[in-house]
Order: sequence, then C-alpha cells, then structure tokens
Amino acid sequence: MNNLRTHILRRLLLLAAALLTLPGIVTAQSDPQLTQYWALPAFYNAGAAGASDYLRVRGGTRMQWIGIDGAPQSFFIQADSPLAIGRKRIGLGVQMQQEKIGLFSNMLLGVQGAYKFKLFKGELSAGFQLGYFNQKFSGSKIENPGDDDYHQPDDEAIPKEDLNGSAFDLGVGIFYTKPRFWVGVSGTHLLKPTIKMSLQGSENTETQEFESELGRMVYFMGGCNFPIKNTLFVLEPSALVKTDFNFFTAEVTMRATYNRFLTFGVAYRYNDAVSAMIGATFRNFFLGYSYDYPLSAIGKVSSGSHEIVAGYQLKLDFSGKNKNKHRSIRIM
Repeated sequence: MNNLRTHILRRLLLLAAALLTLPGIVTAQSDPQLTQYWALPAFYNAGAAGASDYLRVRGGTRMQWIGIDGAPQSFFIQADSPLAIGRKRIGLGVQMQQEKIGLFSNMLLGVQGAYKFKLFKGELSAGFQLGYFNQKFSGSKIENPGDDDYHQPDDEAIPKEDLNGSAFDLGVGIFYTKPRFWVGVSGTHLLKPTIKMSLQGSENTETQEFESELGRMVYFMGGCNFPIKNTLFVLEPSALVKTDFNFFTAEVTMRATYNRFLTFGVAYRYNDAVSAMIGATFRNFFLGYSYDYPLSAIGKVSSGSHEIVAGYQLKLDFSGKNKNKHRSIRIM
C-alpha cells in the first residue's frame, strides 16, 4: 500500500510539472465534483438561476479521497433568486468555487443572469455566467524526491517559486422546469480561458512563462419526483452527465423524501464510486451529507470522500397581493 501511495504522489508531482511546463498544454481542469448536484442546479447550469419561487443560498465543502495528500478539497457557495420586472421574469445568481488540488489552488467568482418564459405549462430559462478565474501554483512547496530516473532536483522546468494568474470565463445554460420534472443542458469555460503565469528571471536567466488552460465542459442533468400514493414519501430520481468530448462521466441518483423533512438516497458514478446521502429540511433551512466509496484503485489508499451542503431559502411572493407588506423584498 505504501508503494502504491508513493507511486500516486510521484505521478501527481510529474503531472503538476508537465501541466506548467509544456507549451500550449491543456490542463485537466474541470469544475469541482458534487455528489449533491441536485441541491445546487445553478452550480453547473446558469439557466437554473432563479428557477424556483425562492431566494436560495446554499454552500458547502467537499473533501475528496481522504487519506491521499494533495487530493481535491473544495468549498463552494451559490445564491440565486427570481425577479419580476413587469410581467417578465428573470433570474439572478452569484457563485464562488474554491478548490485545492495538490500544489494548485483554483478560485472562480461568477455572476449569473437568466431570462424565463412559459413553455408547455412549464418554464424555460436561458442563462449565462460571467466569471473571473484565478489559479495559484505553490512551487515553493515542491519536494522533489530525486531518487529515481524520473526526478531531477535541479530540474529548471519545474518552478520553485509561487505563481499566480487569472482569466475571464464564460458559461451558458438552458433549464426547463415543470412541477414534477426538470432538465437542463449547459456549457462551462466556453472561451477555454488561458491562465498565464510568469517567473521573473535574474541577470543570468530568462523570464519563464507558464500556461494552463481551462477546458470546455458540457453538462446534461435532469430529475423528477413521484409521490407514493397514500404515503408521505416522494421518490426523486435524477442524473448528471458531463463530458469534454474526450472523456465521459455519468451518475444516477435515487432519493426518497419523507414528509418534506427527511431525505435519504444512494447514487452510482460510472467506474468511480457509489454514494450514500442523507439530508433534512426544517422550515427554511437545509442540511445534507453524502459519502462516496471509491470503486477504482484509489480505494486501496483512500477511505472515500465526504461532502456537506447547507442552505437557507425564503419564499417570495409573485402574486401581486400584499404589495405593501412585501415591498422590502420585491423589486420584483
């Protein structure tokens, strides 16, 4: 097991160096992975901003592959709300993603807007996200083993100082909802932004330029809910598919909610993990937890992944009644 762990760590070091040193390289950057994606649909799809009649704020953290140094650790927060302007309805949202993977630290700040209109007794939303992406590389923390043919302690191709770069980002999404059904398709990092980082040289060395690139991702998601007759249970199956047209990941989820209070479920992510989850909604508050058990070779050195999501939502009034009572909430 120790040999496998050492092998994985060395491969991560080589990958980090390669991503920064090869000219024109496209890094394996993608959005943080969420098992409870159904709780934050606007996280992957800007069209889902304001898709309900609630002002929603949800955030959380994910600790992936516990037991492996440098494994992904994520923090995220998403807020969105519908707005009524005359008879038109729009959605607005903001989000923040922060993820640390090995020596890389990534942060995305995004603002979302969505235009909504009625279609087939449901609501169709077309949205966009404008974002600012920042990436840091902690070169000062590199520990090069230098005890085999693959590592050279004095390798000039591996930066030994901290680097920092940023770029603007763009995403779009379409989201459709009905009382018992929702579905969406979206694209992130459509401009394939390039993050450029430079290491200033001295009198005897040239300035080194490093680049990494955010690859485009496409997401398909959908779900529905089925009340079980003569019970207080509702079944809520859902699915998420993501691809960059080079690789493909899909996961299916089945949840059951009791009396609009307690939720529990299971999920399967193709060739990756099985998950168990539990959550509770009390008044306007939500708290959810999920655990992923790895099915790949990573399971030999990791005990799994943990994810916590918490949130608050406030019902908004779009009926036109009680205008004076809700004037502080409705610009809407």
